[in-house]
Amino acid sequence: MFNHRNVSHISFFNQEFIFFLINIYLNSSQLVLKYLKDTETNIDNIIIMTGDFQIRDSLWDLNFPFHFVHSDMLFDIADLFSLALSKPTENFPTRFSDNDQNSNLVLDLIFTQPSSM
Repeated sequence: MFNHRNVSHISFFNQEFIFFLINIYLNSSQLVLKYLKDTETNIDNIIIMTGDFQIRDSLWDLNFPFHFVHSDMLFDIADLFSLALSKPTENFPTRFSDNDQNSNLVLDLIFTQPSSM
């Protein structure tokens, strides 16, 4: 299925169908985004894509004023898997800074099937 060290997946069966949960870790080079976008894998039974995406964006972090092209690539990948960003009912950081000089961040995201949101 996926052959990248920063993509892990769990598969499970429900009756005769197989479903997948995938977890992604993006390092600073963002190479896994290119891998996922270029991969020939077309999987329509991923029910959750989650991970530490290392992307700050105003789309999910209301305290951050900018939008980045990496976010667009992430949404393109989610669209390939028929997933949509699952937004929390309250906006709160997912990574807390150890230093008072740095702000808390929203870097961990969950994408799900639109019918399960």
